[in-house]
Amino acid sequence: MAIERLTPHLMLVLAMAFCLCANAQERQPEYRLGAGDNIRIAVFQNPDLTVETRVTENGTVSYPLVGSVRIGGLTIPAAEQAIAKALKEGNFIQQPQVNIALLQNRGNQVSVLGSVNRPGRFPLETFNTRLSEMIAIAGGISAVGADVVILTGTRDGKPLRREIDLTGMFLDNKLQEDIVVAGGDVIYVHRQPIFYIYGEVQRPGSYRVERGMTLRQALVQGGGLTQRGTERGLRVYRRSATGYLEAINPDPNDPVQPDDVINIRESLF
Repeated sequence: MAIERLTPHLMLVLAMAFCLCANAQERQPEYRLGAGDNIRIAVFQNPDLTVETRVTENGTVSYPLVGSVRIGGLTIPAAEQAIAKALKEGNFIQQPQVNIALLQNRGNQVSVLGSVNRPGRFPLETFNTRLSEMIAIAGGISAVGADVVILTGTRDGKPLRREIDLTGMFLDNKLQEDIVVAGGDVIYVHRQPIFYIYGEVQRPGSYRVERGMTLRQALVQGGGLTQRGTERGLRVYRRSATGYLEAINPDPNDPVQPDDVINIRESLF
């Protein structure tokens, strides 16, 4: 067979790759049922106990024979065990084999707000949906949106807040920062930082601060200098750490900072 001709070294590499993929999958969090989820509950060899129901706001479902069972916040396997335990303890079925299928996800939703093309609340279709996928579901970042995304939520009962450079994540190959989102998370995309330019430039106004932009590039964004303008007349008004605007005479190759006010003065010669 072809596989028998593989070298032992290549076989070892393939085995290691398989183990890494398996471990990565095992680390994925399991989906937890929430209020509003529609599910189908079935018991093996008991078709009369097959029902479609909705998880209530207090996290319970009403099930034949046993009544109310709390499954909100449980994984699907744990919810199956909870219903099986209720059936067994009530002496209705000795060894119940319960199966739960998620029909519609309404309980675990993520809010995407700010500068995206379609802000709103979106259900988690799978338990391993990542940040970039939720941004895509919301229509992507709008033209005025920033590269940095703020995610807030709760993990293991503790508050979580992360600022993630979504663009840099792909440009710099930091895909480990594309974290898995969870129900109740809020993703906020702020507007892209801007700078202001006026004076002896062709197109004075406000513009986006692009990644790595220098003051000289900002002049180009403003249409370049007028015939009376000069780079020697470059002055920047920048807010200091104390909150006051300070006038500086920077080098044209210095980076632009958010909310910089760039003034090009007239040449004296």
